[in-house]
Amino acid sequence: MAAYDLEEQEQIAQLKAWWAQYGNLVVTILLALVLGFGGWQMWNRHKSAGAGEASALYFDLQQAAVADDATQVRKIAGELISKYGDTVQAQLGALLSAGVQFQKNDLDNVRPHLEWAADKGKDAVLRDIARLRLAAVLMQQGAVDEALARLQPVPEGALRARFEDLRGDALASQGRAVEARAAWQAAFGALGKATSETNLRNAIRIKLESLEG
Repeated sequence: MAAYDLEEQEQIAQLKAWWAQYGNLVVTILLALVLGFGGWQMWNRHKSAGAGEASALYFDLQQAAVADDATQVRKIAGELISKYGDTVQAQLGALLSAGVQFQKNDLDNVRPHLEWAADKGKDAVLRDIARLRLAAVLMQQGAVDEALARLQPVPEGALRARFEDLRGDALASQGRAVEARAAWQAAFGALGKATSETNLRNAIRIKLESLEG
């Protein structure tokens, strides 16, 4: 386990890099929904009377995020959740707010929005992204058992490898080497032949090799 201890020292840096990657994913989803013609069509068909107001609030939240105004971002996200909690915009707002607070290292204000997005958000994929982010934050705070609970169940599809990889990290931090190996092997298998995940594949390979040392 000595080799793994060296990697554990880089946990915070890895989490920030991971967060940055999934922040881009949320922005991509946002662009598809808000700026894309198909996204506008979908929202125009939305039955919620407050969909337009939610969209306008989300735009304001984006502007606050660009201005790096964490307080305003948090305020607008809270308004989205309280008034339009049944919309995808509210869930995206919670994720974006959590990301801004994370960059400020304000973990106390990261968790509430991630917990809401994970537990009550409208979209299932975004709920899984929120669970994954929340588990990473919980691990950084030393709440490993809570993190493991948030990582269950492991979803199928594109996020499976990320879930299993983080499960492996959590289990290894508790000295549960056999279970960690199984999780990392599952993560490695879930990647398949994807060429876009070379860094993750290499990181998992190093972790597996560290358990052999």
